[in-house]
Amino acid sequence: MEDWIAAGVSSFLNWFALPQFGLSAVFATAFVSATLLPLGSEPVVFGLVKLTPELFWPAVSVATLGNTLGGAATWWMGMAARKGTEKWREAHHRPPAQQRALRWLERFGPKACLLSWLPVVGDPLCAVAGWLRLPFWPCLAYMALGKCLRYVGMTAFLLSVT
Repeated sequence: MEDWIAAGVSSFLNWFALPQFGLSAVFATAFVSATLLPLGSEPVVFGLVKLTPELFWPAVSVATLGNTLGGAATWWMGMAARKGTEKWREAHHRPPAQQRALRWLERFGPKACLLSWLPVVGDPLCAVAGWLRLPFWPCLAYMALGKCLRYVGMTAFLLSVT
């Protein structure tokens, strides 16, 4: 039974590794990794580009698009979460550190989404931007810029050291 499961998983992963499916795997991985689920898309982008160097710009573009749309989904989740927490917020006082973080985000506005590429804090940053109802389109533009720069930089760096 275990051999059958291992063979199925291996076949599935090999299917995604084929160049004709590589960009769709990059998109799906980048999208999911920009939500609050713990997943990194950089190894998938790097792997595809290492196997097929001519796909550098298509892979970076697809990863940026998927990651930005995942960030947008996270922004919308944050906005929806705000509606669910309105009553709770009225009944409870925020700790000072949380108040400082919210003031920082409100001060920088959508430009703070430029940091959405950062590990650990980037995805929650998108959710908080939505929760604060920061303007969607400017947030999306800053997310896209930060994420694109990350993919270009990280993939170029990894290619240069391997």
